[in-house]
Amino acid sequence: MNTNLMFLLFLLCAPFCLMAQSSAYKIYSTESKQEISPKDLVAAVAETDVLVFGEEHDDSIAHQLQTEIYTMLLNKYNTVTLSMEMFETDGQLILDEYLEGYITESKMTNDTRAWGNYPTDYRPMVELAKKKKQTVIAANAPRRYVNMVSRLGLASLGNLPKESQKYIAPLPIDTKDEGYYERFKEIMGGHMSSIGMNIYHAQCVWDATMAHRIFQHWKKHKKERIFHLNGRFHSDYQQGTITQLQRLNKKIRIKNISCFAVPNLEQIDWEDYVDLGSFLIVSEEVSNVP
Repeated sequence: MNTNLMFLLFLLCAPFCLMAQSSAYKIYSTESKQEISPKDLVAAVAETDVLVFGEEHDDSIAHQLQTEIYTMLLNKYNTVTLSMEMFETDGQLILDEYLEGYITESKMTNDTRAWGNYPTDYRPMVELAKKKKQTVIAANAPRRYVNMVSRLGLASLGNLPKESQKYIAPLPIDTKDEGYYERFKEIMGGHMSSIGMNIYHAQCVWDATMAHRIFQHWKKHKKERIFHLNGRFHSDYQQGTITQLQRLNKKIRIKNISCFAVPNLEQIDWEDYVDLGSFLIVSEEVSNVP
């Protein structure tokens, strides 16, 4: 079966799959204090410039909902830019060449270093963007520069050639975010003392670069909506990427989704999570125990 036919079948079947799985997730608006549907969520972001979807990268329900939400946003607004942590800035030209039909999908995924789960989890959105002639932003900082910061420190970015620096956020990168740093220390456990600040600053390079890429597009297309995907640590509590974006322009209207699994979907206490974002999407954890 050719790829175009497979994609068409996905679009036809996806709504029915999601209806069948709707009992496997719940959506909550922390603003209205109510459980809502995907349609309600799309309606609630009518006055929003950037909607950030914070995911767990291996969450299949999150990926299906991302496609549904992106489809509904397109149906409502016609033009919605898709911004993705999953592509790095130095792959933007290659991604654009694919979206314009110049190169094959296999060349695009190979040359952009697409994630291993791209075919199952992100391809449907990119194919929809291609079909609808939408912009897709390769938002993330190239891994080689993030790795360089983790090894040599934040100041090392200033030694890069000017041509290289265009792939990251403008220097200097502001890393001051006490709440975010405390969260980062917590997930690193007791390793921060041995690693030092370099690994945290590398995280900030990711955040600042994604924010810069979103901002660059927003300032040229202020009437368009942007749907940005990243790992939820980057945007929970409206920190990380969102903090960096707000530093660039406080007038940007941003809402975020935090999507994650919980032990028991029927016993969810929303008050435990309301600080995470504008919307919460929860599914039930899948046990690997037979």
